[in-house]
Amino acid sequence: MAADYSTAPSSAVKIPEPFRIEIPEQQLGEFKTLLRLSKIPMPTYESTQEDGRFGISHKWMMEAKRFWEEEFDWRKSEDYINSFPNFIATVHLPVKKELSKVHFVALFSHKPDAVPIALFHGWPGSFLEFLPLLTLMKEKYTPQTLPYHLIVPSLPGYAFSSPPPLTHDFNCTDVSNIMNQLMLDLGFGPSGYLAQGGDLGSFVARGLSTEHEACKAIHVNFYIAPTLTTAPEGIPSEPPLSDKEQAGLQRGAEFLKTGAAYSMEHGTRPSTIGIVLGSSPLALLGWIGEKLLSWTDVPLSMDEILRSVTLYWFTESMGRGIYQYRTLAMKTNTPYLTKPVGYSYFPGEIVPTPTAWVKYSLGNVVFHREHDKNNKSPLLPQFSSCHILNGWLIIATICVLCGSFQGGHFAAWELPELFMEDVEEFVSVAWK
Repeated sequence: MAADYSTAPSSAVKIPEPFRIEIPEQQLGEFKTLLRLSKIPMPTYESTQEDGRFGISHKWMMEAKRFWEEEFDWRKSEDYINSFPNFIATVHLPVKKELSKVHFVALFSHKPDAVPIALFHGWPGSFLEFLPLLTLMKEKYTPQTLPYHLIVPSLPGYAFSSPPPLTHDFNCTDVSNIMNQLMLDLGFGPSGYLAQGGDLGSFVARGLSTEHEACKAIHVNFYIAPTLTTAPEGIPSEPPLSDKEQAGLQRGAEFLKTGAAYSMEHGTRPSTIGIVLGSSPLALLGWIGEKLLSWTDVPLSMDEILRSVTLYWFTESMGRGIYQYRTLAMKTNTPYLTKPVGYSYFPGEIVPTPTAWVKYSLGNVVFHREHDKNNKSPLLPQFSSCHILNGWLIIATICVLCGSFQGGHFAAWELPELFMEDVEEFVSVAWK
């Protein structure tokens, strides 16, 4: 008999509805037809460069299209997702008199003192990022011994959650309000809860820490200092930055110069890019696939990339989900957080921020960990069967043998065991 992680705690104010992902056959057929008829443009000098400096390559797109048509099985992806407890919660915000449907995946514990933790994704991620973490938790704990309630919501506009309203503006503060109400409805108001986030999810977590009493502490694996890649004003110059941190800042500066144009497009012309990418699955793959390739330090399999992009396609998450960039594209400064903060530094992050800067400008850091090239995950041998592109198999195999992975932008996805260790240690420090 399968272990039951689907029972919400008895303290829940509202019981969420169980949910199964089943894309209608007609919609799946239309997608396959559109994919088959979609055209990849002829090669150019830029698209034949396979080092990524000009973006996605023609060769990769050709192989990805072939794999998508001939080998990828969405129904298997549905089976994988549905192997975890999925829910839809109706969240009511009394102040705005609005209802919002929130999709989330959860592992509920049977322990009365389990610690509630909300884990937030960003763009171009989704709840899928955290499923490897949930798998590890299920392997390590039974429902009776699991020390946490793990809640992985789809942010508004993503996957099966409601989109932002059509009648008025919507921003990160609104997202934080909805997520807080979700946690209160699940019964975590009296005890409080912890929040974790990367990418846009880190802004959601910071908003919860600032505005909502029930959020007792947060952990983030993404933080850009207000001064970007230069030291915050007033910070002591000692101790000096390590070679690893200096290299990270140089890479971050290069990313901001050559790799961040997408965020300006999202932030200034979200309607245009949303309509363009919502018109073709191949266009969507090119836009998102580039990030899933270049922002990861541990290569994702082609199946993982296509699962993520296909989810975006079926749920129209691209156009619905980039609203936060309008207010965040040029804003990194937020109030100093007085509640406990945890920070994990992954050197492969797109803009890694030195821990000293985080402690000075983000908040009350009670836990931090700096990962390095000696990190190694027992799950990495799964990449030894990768046959997506010439060279990937060799690269992945070498990395597994020498342990050179250090973790990139999608830490929970790339290195779930290390990510889990960080979260568990943070909980032991921050939860009192």
